[in-house]
Amino acid sequence: MEGGKLIVFSAPSGSGKTTIVRHLLEQPELNLAFSVSATSRPRRIREKHGEHYYFMSINEFKQHIKKEDFLEWEEVYRDNFYGTLKTEVERLWAEGKNVIFDIDVAGGLRIKKKFPEVTLAVFVKPPSVDELKIRLKKRSTESDEKINMRIAKASVELATAPQFDKIIKNYDLDTALNEAHQLVADFVGAKKPDSK
Repeated sequence: MEGGKLIVFSAPSGSGKTTIVRHLLEQPELNLAFSVSATSRPRRIREKHGEHYYFMSINEFKQHIKKEDFLEWEEVYRDNFYGTLKTEVERLWAEGKNVIFDIDVAGGLRIKKKFPEVTLAVFVKPPSVDELKIRLKKRSTESDEKINMRIAKASVELATAPQFDKIIKNYDLDTALNEAHQLVADFVGAKKPDSK
């Protein structure tokens, strides 16, 4: 496998990584394409297959594991598998794109380990675990039990931050967006739109 650069954004749920990734995808000079992950978790309302995730049954997911179709995969919660299909990255590289990922911490570090030369791994740090809880509750997409699971996992994930290339503290969204843009632009060698 060879092609463009890989940009990984990982963080505990509710840290703002998805907002940052969406913002970066809107910057044409970065030449980014989003790597859609595969998952065995149930589809939420308004989620589209092939756009938000490739939704699969647990069996289907396990077949792909057996066939070594994933660059990385993880059982994030019991029977909730997430992974990056090799074909997804190959497809985006064939389009001449740099690939951006919004994935869990373990998956992000695996991609960095597999492709150290072409990967920028960024950890998005929330102001605090309490702030995370507030953000997750505001989303209103999950039960209190699920939120508590995510919070418990966040403490473990925060401990992995030093293993990433860069840490962005998302205390103020505009600052975090600017910092992320600068990091990615430098990494992919993009000129800012206003520079000659």
